[in-house]
Amino acid sequence: MANPLVYFRKGRSLDWGRLKFMCVLILRAVTEFTMEANGLGSQNFPELKNDTFLRAAWGEETDYTPVWCMRQAGRYLPEFRETRATQDFFSTCRSPEACCELTLQVRGPQREVFMPTACHLATRFHSLQPLRRFPLDAAIIFSDILVVPQALGMEVTMVPGKGPSFPEPLREERDLERLRDPEVVTSELGYVFQAITLTRQQLAGRVPLIGFAGAPVIWEKQGIGWTLMTYMVEGGSSSTMAQSKRWLYQRPQASHQLLRILTDALVPYLVGQVAAGAQALQLFESHAGHLGPQLFNKFALPYIRDVAKRVKARLQEAGLAPVPMIIFAKDGHFALEELAQAGYEVVGLDWTVAPKKARERVGKSVTLQGNLDPCALYASEEEIGRLVQQMLDDFGPKRYIANLGHGLYPDMDPEHVGAFVDAVHRHSRLLRQN
Repeated sequence: MANPLVYFRKGRSLDWGRLKFMCVLILRAVTEFTMEANGLGSQNFPELKNDTFLRAAWGEETDYTPVWCMRQAGRYLPEFRETRATQDFFSTCRSPEACCELTLQVRGPQREVFMPTACHLATRFHSLQPLRRFPLDAAIIFSDILVVPQALGMEVTMVPGKGPSFPEPLREERDLERLRDPEVVTSELGYVFQAITLTRQQLAGRVPLIGFAGAPVIWEKQGIGWTLMTYMVEGGSSSTMAQSKRWLYQRPQASHQLLRILTDALVPYLVGQVAAGAQALQLFESHAGHLGPQLFNKFALPYIRDVAKRVKARLQEAGLAPVPMIIFAKDGHFALEELAQAGYEVVGLDWTVAPKKARERVGKSVTLQGNLDPCALYASEEEIGRLVQQMLDDFGPKRYIANLGHGLYPDMDPEHVGAFVDAVHRHSRLLRQN
């Protein structure tokens, strides 16, 4: 790596581009030093003991159906609420230790960890929530979609009882000039990479770690362009996406410009997560259903394809092993065929799609993931078992990862989540015996 100090030679002038380059080099050097000081380098990752999720994602045979839950690190867990009560939301997102604990919530021995104080880290580390309770087959890092708009220079606040809010959303085309260069996003989000590396270490090879993908409110993942755009334009949550769709119809060129900016930010960000230790990537297009086929094909699908293509190419260029990528476009049932050919190994389904029909439409070249109605977990444990058995029968044992059709809700009983996980493991083993 180049030495940033050589640019401080006497009499040498600095322009803004060189200054940004220097800052990136310095941050990279600090991050590498920090990771090495704590034994967090990728060469030290423990050997993976349970690769069932990854094998299913790649389309390989498995002894049983792997299962994990969207929003599995969430408010339905009492220990999650206890941990989150001590600090505000975005401070939690910026703390690698807090993200690690919330991702896994398996409390273990305390130890000192050296980390930069600028990242707002705790001084003590409790290892790891969901995997303590449930035999899940994958973990997904705790974070939020909105760290990307923040890194692009937009202010985001979390309003109690309302959710995320942008005090100054994008209202006019000229507002795009306020956004930072997408190339600086990775340097702004070093704390996410630290959280991934720390969590990968603390998993100790128990299960694979999934990198970001998804919508806000899920608080675990990373959204694709359209979903991110809706929050940046609407200024928060919206039931109609009217302001965002107004952009698509009235400012199509500016909309594409914004979507390109977001794509240019997401690609190195996702590659950085793999470099930090993520073993799979899931991308959510949570607001796909608001677009319909025509707008989806014009403003969402091209960027969904572009992200997959560029991430895979960047991983190869960087000498990093390929990882399976998952695309989940909620209410995007009208585009299943296109999504199956968009460059992703796994296509996630919401609960409105019939598994057998989905398989007929996408063919046998991709793995399917989903799709139990989250509200089914309000049923009795016996009924959950019956519903899971029907779901597994419909999907079949090959190229399939069990999940919900969306994320867990805050008022759900953790015991019923456990019943869901256990039922998947139990019935999928029986299905293979028969």
